[in-house]
Amino acid sequence: MKIKELLFGPIPKQTESEYAELDLSQYEEVMEPEPAETYIRVAELSNLDGIPDLKKEIYEGNVVVVDISAIKRDQMMLERALRDLHDVVSDVDGDIAGLDDDLVITTPTGIKIDRSRIGGR
Repeated sequence: MKIKELLFGPIPKQTESEYAELDLSQYEEVMEPEPAETYIRVAELSNLDGIPDLKKEIYEGNVVVVDISAIKRDQMMLERALRDLHDVVSDVDGDIAGLDDDLVITTPTGIKIDRSRIGGR
């Protein structure tokens, strides 16, 4: 018996019929392009050639969410990429943290990452 089951009792099995598919398009709003002070950019890092573009975004004051799944197999490349991102973030007094096994978030000056979770587990 798992610890969760001991604490909370048996966990009921969920079936596919209990899930509802959500159409989120009604919540997505297309706005007219207006300049913003800070953007949240999403990037995929497949080799070290992408590091200069990521650095540029951080220096320009943008939050960058980086998918590192493509370089995780090469430990040396991964360490170098993370070290380069850490150096840039330190240079601008920003922050860097892992979101998941495959995602890293970097922030520019004035934006810090709170590592505590809101709700959930």
